[in-house]
Amino acid sequence: MTLDLACAWGPVTEVGGAPAWLMARGDPGWPAGLEHLVDVPARLWLAGRHPPRAPAVAVVGARRATLGGLEVAHRIGSELASAGIQVISGMARGIDAAAHRGAVDGGGTTVAVLGTGIDVCHPAGNLPLRDRILAHGCLVAEDPPGTDAAAFRFPRRNRLIAALSVAVVVVEAAERSGALITARLAADLGREVLAVPGSLLNDRSVGTNRLLRDGAGVWLGLEDLIGAVPRLADRAPRQRMAEATGAPLDPPLARLLELIGTDPVHPDQLAAELAKPAQAVAAQLSALELLGEVRTLPGGLVVRASKAAAPGARDR
Repeated sequence: MTLDLACAWGPVTEVGGAPAWLMARGDPGWPAGLEHLVDVPARLWLAGRHPPRAPAVAVVGARRATLGGLEVAHRIGSELASAGIQVISGMARGIDAAAHRGAVDGGGTTVAVLGTGIDVCHPAGNLPLRDRILAHGCLVAEDPPGTDAAAFRFPRRNRLIAALSVAVVVVEAAERSGALITARLAADLGREVLAVPGSLLNDRSVGTNRLLRDGAGVWLGLEDLIGAVPRLADRAPRQRMAEATGAPLDPPLARLLELIGTDPVHPDQLAAELAKPAQAVAAQLSALELLGEVRTLPGGLVVRASKAAAPGARDR
């Protein structure tokens, strides 16, 4: 697909049935956050129906994420969207994709910043997700149409993710994860960096736990973001913000949480009661622990976190 590169702004052609256009620095709608970069891009290619806007928060993390990490990323994307905050990520596998889906499922908008041309879907398996983003958000690329994926392009792309956001939330990250590059770039730009704490036994939590050790804010819920960036409470619609801070758990997680009381219970017992594979229940328990709903005790037993047990939860 060839875009009319002589056109400085306005729809020029389509990507996936959505309008695509070229925007030059200084054009109406040029994202102000990009001006904080040392190397401001001269132009951007965009495609979609909802271009970048403020307030926006980036959600990034591991490509090879755990099931629990994917659950958390989806929930964060949904919470942000429900609060009227645009979700920024990179449309990679794993955490990025889950955050984009959560934003769309939460009724909000989401922006995918690509390390390819605007017309190249990478990875190819994300084509259905790309089409959802085009309908409920926007694709952004610094490189011209037809540019294929290359390893060196993605760290460059990450600086745009950081600049377009007021904060970056890292959900899971291994020791050398690209998400840590985004977090560092965000900190250099004066953006807030938050991380989801993870198990010491999970190698995909090494990066996030180190961010927390080094001073990043902790993400346990939307209220932590509001504490780090108070102006979001004023800029996002108040009713949606109030609803999001008390967002209900996804039904499968809510059902599992109902079975956990103040007395310790073994995950195998929960799996038997739910008639689910132990591995699936373990992933859901990880998600609940990341959300601050349950605690894991020595021996692998789990209990409700320091909140009152829900009605119907049995004390064992």
